[in-house]
Formats: sequence, structure tokens, C-alpha cells
Amino acid sequence: MPPLFFFLSFVALFSALGVVLAKNPVHSVLFLILTFFTLSGHYLLLNAQFLAAVNIIVYAGAIMVLFLFVIMFLNLNADTEPHKSALAKIAAAVAGGLLLVVMVAALRDVQPGTTYNATTFDSQIGMVGQLGLVLYQKYLLPFELASVLFLVAMVGAIMLGKRETGERHF
Repeated sequence: MPPLFFFLSFVALFSALGVVLAKNPVHSVLFLILTFFTLSGHYLLLNAQFLAAVNIIVYAGAIMVLFLFVIMFLNLNADTEPHKSALAKIAAAVAGGLLLVVMVAALRDVQPGTTYNATTFDSQIGMVGQLGLVLYQKYLLPFELASVLFLVAMVGAIMLGKRETGERHF
């Protein structure tokens, strides 16, 4: 494995721990953005350039900005934030431990590096052209249904936000 993989893995694990352990919510969001960038680096190592670009644009760009604005609007500080009880902390530790056990059980029989075959390797597998061919050939109906669903959701949001005549919003 290349040393870049190990560096990106170390930074991803460090920043993911920073998300959970940061006391300041703004610092937590910044650590999450760093985590998304390192995951995009992993996508590039896997030759999935389109997925890496979408991850940076959608998650690190749009959604993290939205999270940051919400956190700033909430104006969280030590006085307004309720303290967690000991039972909540114990429940979180038990849930995290159970998740670790499930992950170890699921990945116990995985043997990395045995599925690569240089003679059948397709270097175009993560490119946009291949994604488009699969999306518009094999998954055409679900893709079209999802687009109709998004269109209906947009029309519904416009109708809910539309003011009626004589209605006042303060």
C-alpha cells in the first residue's frame, strides 16, 4: 500500500476523533470538513474521481456550510447547553462498544489485496462516463423516479412557502 494511504488514514482517524472530542461545536465542524477531504483523498486513490469531487462539493462545501450556520445561529455555550447525565454517557459508551463489536465481526474474514487482478483491471471504472452508462442503462427507472420525487418536493416546498393574499408573516 502506498504511504499516501497511511497518511490519509491517520489524518482521517485523527480528524474523526476531533469531531467527537472537540468541546467547541465550530471546531467539530471544521474537523468534519477535514475528515471529508481525507475521504476524498481515499476516493482518488481508488480511482473514483467523480465520487471524490462530489464528496468535496456536496458534503465539505454545501452541507458543512449549512451545519456551520445552524451552529452559529443556535449560539451554543456552556450556560445554555444541558449537561449529560451519567446514564447517557454510559449508554453512549455501550452503543459505541456494540458498534465496534459488529464492525470487527463483519470485517474479521476480510483478506485485503486478494481481489486485484492486473489483467482484468479497468482504469475507467470510477470515471463519469462509466457512471453515466450504468445510471442510464441499468438504473434508468429508479433514476427517473428519483428525479420526479425531487421535482414534487421542490413544488411542495414552493407551495408551503408561498404567502396567501392577506396573510401576514412577522
